[in-house]
Amino acid sequence: MPTSTVAGQGTKKSDPGGERSAARRRTVSPRLRRAAQGRQSRAAWTLAAPFLVLFLAFMLLPVVWSMLMSLTDTQSADLRTPLNVSFIGFDNYVRLFEDEQFVHALRNTAVFVLVGLPLTLAAGLAAAVVLNSGIRRFRALFRVGFYLPVITSVVAVAVVWKTLLEPRAGLVNTVLAWFGIDGPAWLADTRFALPVMIVMAVWRNLGTVMIIMLAGLQSVPRSLMEAAELDGAGPWQRFWGVTFPLLRPALLLTAVTTGIGYLQFFDEPFVMTDGGPLDSTLSATLYAYKQFGNGNYEMATAAGYVVFVLIVALTVLQFRVLRDKD
Repeated sequence: MPTSTVAGQGTKKSDPGGERSAARRRTVSPRLRRAAQGRQSRAAWTLAAPFLVLFLAFMLLPVVWSMLMSLTDTQSADLRTPLNVSFIGFDNYVRLFEDEQFVHALRNTAVFVLVGLPLTLAAGLAAAVVLNSGIRRFRALFRVGFYLPVITSVVAVAVVWKTLLEPRAGLVNTVLAWFGIDGPAWLADTRFALPVMIVMAVWRNLGTVMIIMLAGLQSVPRSLMEAAELDGAGPWQRFWGVTFPLLRPALLLTAVTTGIGYLQFFDEPFVMTDGGPLDSTLSATLYAYKQFGNGNYEMATAAGYVVFVLIVALTVLQFRVLRDKD
């Protein structure tokens, strides 16, 4: 063995051609590596080019153009001569907040979010807790039943609810009449129109919250619950002290996504009331839509960016309150 080792070493030392080839590889390797990286970069940009073109044409350019439009006096008559509009700065935003209708729409949107969001989170969490512990049989059937409104078209849901709430022939008032109660005109009364839409939104969206919360509940380690039980913690103490803190990521996700959707609520008032009665269900996005329909493009885009700022503010607030403290 030593002889062969020495012989091998002698062979290596007496092989100048091998040393030259290794040196050549070390010299050429960085150049080849850069060339390979260049080919990979070109291939990557080539594959990404269709998406980038579509993104620039249909997303980034419209966003930039609408932002510029909100700072000008653009109206429908200016579409043929877009370069003749005047730059007026933030005057459109000042006009927005001087418009009582827009302020009323913002108030309706705030009520919709501040009431509907907590109710949706609470209802979804309650349904998830019941499905996770209280119901043993037909659990999958209940999951599908709760989630079915989520995948149903919001327009179809709105039409069905509008039919159920008809003051004369609707099922809700018919059932109330059996008990001698004269049901109101739900969607034509300023006292009930917005609460009805909040209830409908909670019913539609609790399925999403339930699914995410159920996944969070099933990820809670069983050992923690058993340790808390051995320490004498009751069901409520185990839930609030052990389970609920571990649900912060799921709660944050559902709060952010649901809050963004509620700030943009549009379909329900558009289909059911068109913002009435007396603007009691007019939302900020519906206001922007109507301004756009009236040809006031500058006001419509300004209203849209106000909603955007509210979405950012609500999201930041939710992250500060609900993010994991660790």
